[in-house]
This record gives sequence, C-alpha cells and structure tokens, in this order.
Amino acid sequence: MNFVFLSPHFPPNYRYFCRALRAAGFNVLGIGDADFGALRPELASALTWYYRVGNMHNYDELRGACRFFTDRFGPIARLDSLNEYWLETEAALRTEFGIAGIHDDTIADIRHKSRMKRIFSAAGIPHARGRLVRTLEELRDFASWTGFPVIVKPDDGMGAALTYKLTDGAQLETFFSSKPDREFIAEEYISGDIVTFDGLADREGGVAFCTSHVYGESVMEAVLADSHVSYYSERNIPADLELAGRRLVEGFGVRERFFHFEFFRRPDGALYALEANIRPPGGFTMDMFNYACDIDMYSAWARMMAGEDLRLDYTRKYHCCYAGRKRRLVYRHSREEVERRLGAAVVMREELPPVLARAMGDCGYVVRSPDRAFILGAIRLIQEPA
Repeated sequence: MNFVFLSPHFPPNYRYFCRALRAAGFNVLGIGDADFGALRPELASALTWYYRVGNMHNYDELRGACRFFTDRFGPIARLDSLNEYWLETEAALRTEFGIAGIHDDTIADIRHKSRMKRIFSAAGIPHARGRLVRTLEELRDFASWTGFPVIVKPDDGMGAALTYKLTDGAQLETFFSSKPDREFIAEEYISGDIVTFDGLADREGGVAFCTSHVYGESVMEAVLADSHVSYYSERNIPADLELAGRRLVEGFGVRERFFHFEFFRRPDGALYALEANIRPPGGFTMDMFNYACDIDMYSAWARMMAGEDLRLDYTRKYHCCYAGRKRRLVYRHSREEVERRLGAAVVMREELPPVLARAMGDCGYVVRSPDRAFILGAIRLIQEPA
C-alpha cells in the first residue's frame, strides 16, 4: 500500500509518523521542499521515495508528484500531513486522485470557524458568539452587541496567526485600515481557562483514545504578548468536557483521524466551545500522549491506517506538561538547576525551529508525574522570571 506524506520533515517529530507507517507495511512516499540530504536519517530511512518540489504552495507541482507516484508505485491508498496548514491541499489531492479521507465537499466544516459554530449549535454546546465582519460598520455593530474586548481572526486561520484583541473603537478602525485581504470573523471575548478534548477516532467514529489538557496561557495570548506558554494533561477528564467532546466527534463526523477540540472553562464552571481541529494537537502534544500513558500513538494511528481494528488498552498514568522558554526572557533558574531539581521527571527537552518559537518558545520541556502539584511546580520552576 502507498501512503503519500506531505512535508514529512516538519514539524520535526512527525518523522515518527513516517517511521510507524513504514513499520505498518506502507510504502511511505514523501513530498517536501527540503533537500533529501537535509532530512534526518531516521526519516530518510522510513521513506520509500522522496519527491522534492520547489514550492509546496504550487498545486501543480504536488499534482505532478502524485502522478509520478501513481505511475511508479500504483494507486495511492492514503494521503496526509497531519498538519492543519495543508488540510485544504490534502482535500484537493484526495478528491482529484480518488483517495480515501476528507474531500473538497467537506473541508469547509473543519477549516472555517463560522462553519464550526453551526456544528457547535447543532450539538447543543454553548460557544463564543461570532460573526463574519466584512466592513467596519459590521465590526462596530458586533462590538456593541457583545461589548469589548473583541477578538478578530481569519475565518480560515490557523493557530493565532493574524489574531487581534481589540479593546475600543479606535482599535476597530485601526484594524480595518490595515487588515489583510482575507475574510475575518469577530468573536466575543470569554474569560476563562482553555481546556481541550483530544484524541483519535476509529474508522466507525468511535473514540479509540482520548485525553484532556489545561492551558496556563492560551497560544493566542502567548503570541500577542510574546510570552511563554505552558499546558498539562489531566489524568481524569471532567464528565461535562468528555460529553461535549464526544458530541463534537460525532457532530464533525470524525473518522480515522486525530481531533483537538478547544473549550473555555469560565470561572463559574460553564464550558464554552471555542474551536475544532481535526488533526493532532500541535507542538509536542503527541509525545505527551505517549509519555502520559506509556503508549505509542504514532504506531496506533499507522496501524489503523493499515486496516487494523484499533482497540487500545491504556490508562492515564501521569500528568504530563509542556513548558516553553524564550531566549529574550531571563529566568531565575538555569537549565542545569531545572534539570537537576526535576531529575528523571524531565522526559524531553527540545530546541524548537524559529517558525514555532513565538508560540511555543525557543526550547521546551516535557515533564511527567502522577502528581498534579508536582507538575504545576515544575512549570513554575521552568518559567519563573529572574
């Protein structure tokens, strides 16, 4: 069987998906814009073939790569990148080449925030009010309805890119005088913690694996303030969060894919849906899945792609946290002191590519412990300012 993997070298930890696909019996056919010689040896050895393109945004080049693979290796069984950035490209290629998965006719539901809100409503889940705003007058009208602050972001945006927190009428005008030529959605600002329902759906839409994370500061806030981000996994998922998450798995028709649903937990305990992502959570969260449960979700996903009837037996043995650091900030505790005091609880320390640094930090720690208090203390130790 042939599996085409787009941009297999980025994010760096996605090489483990390719390794797992190879172990599951696939011909792993990579398409990327990096030189083959620049690929990590572990990734290069997992690929049956690597087709380098000059520009990953040039659809004709990607089409040509898929035609080459079809001529040389036969029909393409699967195609993915597991990366939000390429969701629409993947859907177009699957549609054109008759490959199983999400196609052009359903991609809008998982890419456009305005469409997501319709599914939140159909699932009976409260959510942040939002409206497409094409003129300054529409944005003013929305702000008068919800009050300030107002969040504006691209309707088909990714992460916190081009996201703005507007606090008064003057900022509304400034935004519209300089905004990029894209369709934006305005959303009410909801105060609360961001909590997630994350996991993997099987081929029938059942939840094969799930967990939840709590964010100390949202990625949006970290990017806007150029501060650092931290989050940790729960060992026990709150019942209302799991119920809402499972409803969204059904509402979005998730099949054979990872999911990452974001919610606000307000101070009064109420839960509000924020965003749906039908792909793995970003950063090193996949590795946190594995460290928290002593499981290999890279392999589980690859085996499901190969046709295995996935039945996972797992427990959430640990809380697992991510805490990032930025070089521009000065911290109270040195790297040596952090690692000496946390010891074997530090399961990863990684330098991050510059493109991820503003959101995730220049370097990041993954720490695990069965004790939530220990995890929260580890985050404070890593990120405490000088």
